[in-house]
Amino acid sequence: MEESEKQLKKFGVRPTAMRILVHRFMVSQNSAVSLSVVEGNFEKSDRTTLYRTLKTFEEKCIVHQIDDGTGIPKYALCDHDEGLTKHSDLHLHFHCTKCNRTTCLTEHRIPQINLPDKFIPEDVNMLVKGICELCNQ
Repeated sequence: MEESEKQLKKFGVRPTAMRILVHRFMVSQNSAVSLSVVEGNFEKSDRTTLYRTLKTFEEKCIVHQIDDGTGIPKYALCDHDEGLTKHSDLHLHFHCTKCNRTTCLTEHRIPQINLPDKFIPEDVNMLVKGICELCNQ
């Protein structure tokens, strides 16, 4: 069995041909990508199908969505073991203001934040903006 197919099955996602292709594409990326970028790599595929695939991956904790301040959601693979029902990708994201790439900095974790009583966090996003290592050469 192919690796993407195994990964999808681990997370309870039926491995259709399109889902396997999108998963392979996401694995090959070194930065977060928008739906438009995914669509550009699957020209013969329907935008709605690709969107639903990303949403299914997000619901099953295969990818996480990143709000990098551009107004365009980006998606990146999650960095955790299978079986989680909620995203636990509490790491920094870096958005390069020069090349417009958004990168997960998984080695830099977001610290636990103690909120006041009766405050219930639903999402945490920590974004750093600046010049990435590729643009800073």
